[in-house]
Amino acid sequence: MYPDSIKNLIESFKYFPGIGEKTAERLAFSVMEMDDERVQLFSDSMHDVKTKIHACPKCNTLTEDNLCSICQDKMREENVLCVVDDVKSVFLFERLGTFHGLYHVLSGLISPLDGINPEDIGLEKLIDRIKEGHFDEVILAFKPSIEGEMTGLYIKKVLEGLNITVSKIANGVPMGADMEYIDALTLERALLDRKKIS
Repeated sequence: MYPDSIKNLIESFKYFPGIGEKTAERLAFSVMEMDDERVQLFSDSMHDVKTKIHACPKCNTLTEDNLCSICQDKMREENVLCVVDDVKSVFLFERLGTFHGLYHVLSGLISPLDGINPEDIGLEKLIDRIKEGHFDEVILAFKPSIEGEMTGLYIKKVLEGLNITVSKIANGVPMGADMEYIDALTLERALLDRKKIS
């Protein structure tokens, strides 16, 4: 049986998604083979993401500053807003380098079956931001699902009469797919070929 410190480290690694017993053991032994400097960096990095990272008060993406770097960037197109349901999607689109507007991150998607209503995903904050801003277009970049469609239609209905084009990313993204597993080219085409919601 492993000494307690190794056993605790193995159990800790198993908290990560997709990490089973064997992988956790390999990771624990890898840590033991690292020099002290790397172990300290690893420890500090884990501590920093828990203590320094918070939601941007304007768009809800992750930042260490008062406002995220995107909201602070005066070179962004301030008339286009891309709405996503997961903070990881912001980083996916930014990696593509083809979208130069602003973002807004919701706290998930409307799902009545799961008891998730519009007020549960921060839609009020989004609507207030759109009404106070100078947006010509709102792009909905949700994962293709019933919940994504429902959320998109709800936003479209609320924005009626505001003279704002509401579009959604094209259907090259397979139904039910998680955005983080979609290849960059498909995601880029889906954004560029976005369709107006009628």
